[in-house]
Amino acid sequence: VLDIVRHFFSANKPVAAICHGAQILAAAGVLKGKRCSAYPACSPEVVLADGRVLNGLSKLKKDNTGYDLKNLFIGSEGTLGIITAASLKLFPQPRLIETAFIGLASPDHALRLLELVQTHADTALKTFELMPRLGLDFVLRHGPGTRDPLAGRHSWYVLLELAPSADGDLKGTALGLLESLLESALAQDIIEDATLAETGPQRQALWRLREDLPDAQKREGGSIKHDISVAIALVPEFLRVASAAVLKAMPDARPVPFGHLGDGNIHFNISQPVGADTAQFLARWDEINAIVHALVADMGGSVSAEHGIGQLKRLLLRKVKDPVALDLMRGLKAMLDPKGILNPGKVL
Repeated sequence: VLDIVRHFFSANKPVAAICHGAQILAAAGVLKGKRCSAYPACSPEVVLADGRVLNGLSKLKKDNTGYDLKNLFIGSEGTLGIITAASLKLFPQPRLIETAFIGLASPDHALRLLELVQTHADTALKTFELMPRLGLDFVLRHGPGTRDPLAGRHSWYVLLELAPSADGDLKGTALGLLESLLESALAQDIIEDATLAETGPQRQALWRLREDLPDAQKREGGSIKHDISVAIALVPEFLRVASAAVLKAMPDARPVPFGHLGDGNIHFNISQPVGADTAQFLARWDEINAIVHALVADMGGSVSAEHGIGQLKRLLLRKVKDPVALDLMRGLKAMLDPKGILNPGKVL
């Protein structure tokens, strides 16, 4: 079994590897705002409900011999079959990663920064995480040893990483590219300030500001959560409209949207008002969900970008999924699991 934590996914150097089947069944996402898929070029081995084994452990880059069956099972949450092994495409860990923590005025500016970096850095862009000032305040308040890496306060922040993969890339070249991009962004008034990690511990300290946010939010009381995605270009508009709609319904609530701007996935969480009764706040979960999910639907987005459907979103799925798609999903379930023995009560 290969330790896939030491690798990143890529189309450059195919390597066979074994991955935790439950992760693939859930299509579990990764904490990087750039990668387009958690498991690209995944070819699984699947045990079906009748005991047969579908051997899909292929290392081929191209295979157009009939239906692409693997994607029936990736993200199926164990309702169509059990993945017991998988062949993945991997490539070695980058030799260097350059990390920056950036302050900016709004998600619109963050989107402009993303476009600038994509234009000039292309595949070197590894991470693009967005978080608001309130989220940073939560981490600084509850995270021992954390500190604000920038001199002033900013409304929004981006954690940006470049990881050049070409053999000829040297540290000076990667660092120079990142510095050049930040200088250009400053000159165009896209960003307000930035700091670069010069050591491994400094990089880890910057990452803590993003990774510790979910735990820090728990310490602020109840939280009504949403795992949504919209087209990347619509993220700033969604954040404006959704925040306004939530605050209209609950004026003292504290929206804390954060997540992976590079793939349009935002964890649109709302923390309870300061001093509010947690039970009373959480009792409005369905009401606030309905408001946010309606806006997601209006923008052609997804109400479950990473975390799946499970039990909690089964009824919601019926409201937001295309009826024809739902019929096909039910038909596939009936064909592959006619007795309903695979993870019953989930998804459908």
